[in-house]
Amino acid sequence: MITLPNLDCASTNIQQENQELNFSAADYSLLTDLYQLTMAACYTGEGVEQSSASFELFVRRLPENFGYLIAMGLAQALEYLEKFRFSSSQIAALQATGIFEGASDRFWSLLLEGRFTGDVWAVPEGTAVFANETLLRVEAPLWQAQLVETYLLNTINYQTLIATKAARIRDVAGEKATLLEFGTRRAFSPQGSLWAARAALAGGLDATSNVLAALQLRQKPSGTMAHALVMALSAMAGSEEQAFTAFHRYFPGASLLIDTYDTIAAAKKLAEKVNSGEMKLAGVRLDSGDLVNLSKEVRSLLPEVSIFASGDLDEWEIAKLKAAGAQIDGYGLGTRLVTGSPINGVYKLVEIDGIPVMKESSGKITYPGRKQIFRTFYEGKVKGDRLGLADEIYSTEQPLLQLMVKEGKRMQPSETLAEIRQRSAASVASLPEETRQLNHPVSVQVEISAELEKLTQQTQRLGTED
Repeated sequence: MITLPNLDCASTNIQQENQELNFSAADYSLLTDLYQLTMAACYTGEGVEQSSASFELFVRRLPENFGYLIAMGLAQALEYLEKFRFSSSQIAALQATGIFEGASDRFWSLLLEGRFTGDVWAVPEGTAVFANETLLRVEAPLWQAQLVETYLLNTINYQTLIATKAARIRDVAGEKATLLEFGTRRAFSPQGSLWAARAALAGGLDATSNVLAALQLRQKPSGTMAHALVMALSAMAGSEEQAFTAFHRYFPGASLLIDTYDTIAAAKKLAEKVNSGEMKLAGVRLDSGDLVNLSKEVRSLLPEVSIFASGDLDEWEIAKLKAAGAQIDGYGLGTRLVTGSPINGVYKLVEIDGIPVMKESSGKITYPGRKQIFRTFYEGKVKGDRLGLADEIYSTEQPLLQLMVKEGKRMQPSETLAEIRQRSAASVASLPEETRQLNHPVSVQVEISAELEKLTQQTQRLGTED
């Protein structure tokens, strides 16, 4: 349902505010910034809306202390492009704003009849990429390529951030550690929580506590328990021990949260039950306190029980815990996984009607022309990348951008989460150690090809002519 507060909506089927502020695939076209629509209206008025345009999505700079990124979000980007269209009620709602009074009738016809008919080139999800490398390129009629910018940046920027953090956490924690995504309550929105869960799993985590995300992804949700249950049942039943017994009765495979009151006292009580054969305990969770010393004491009491830790953990905290000898088998990742330094991906025009273009603003210069990433490996490790023009060929280098959509139709089948997770792991494993390190990582060198350098100089000269 579309909402236009304080506007005359008599011409639409919208009569009141939609306080839920939710959306479905039918709303994709309106989930955009206003200037995408006003620019498309201007293009149409000037008669250039069908000009062939190429836009590329890339990251100018990596976040601080990141040596690489794991590309993610392509699946949702392609789904969006497939379902991109405007309904008559959406067009009526736009008209009712009064903003588009100067727009031509042709603009409205274009929206009503239009579909995405362009090509999309992209690196497969789970691929390691670096600054200034093209993650995705859209080649389409100008009005289409312009309108899709906002949604593409939203899904790819956010999921790339989460997938990268998940990959880094897996790299630090090791293959044997159990890693769970607990970030739903801290994600920036309900929609964001679904994308965060997906990206975290694709980046290397084992499971998510987000039930909707897990079921939609055909995964089994995973979680433990909260302090509230321990406090509630302890107060009513008489003891923490009885609270544990009650929960374990219904969920014998779940980990018990043992730090509500006295962590060690709780572990001793559970050890008595385990040692007597009264209880088979799968795991315990520590959510606060000195995790290093607590985990060591709990391990001495429950040597065969998995110890799980949570509480504002990230790759740096996990590295510190491991360095200090913490006896922890798994981690729950929440706030610091689903939030943090943003991935500032941008979406810039690089070619229009076959003419290469570039932005020359201070600190925001872009490379002109349609590009390809060429990767070189040595003994299974990434040696370096070359950013070149799309039509260049290097026999010993692997091109990363693949044709995903041709004339609006998908060219490759959808990948499973397992396939993407495997690629993420392989991508990280292929990176040099100095690129994977947490502190002061050294990113892989990205060389600019001679042809791209030549085109850049030519395009700059064109931009300075009177």
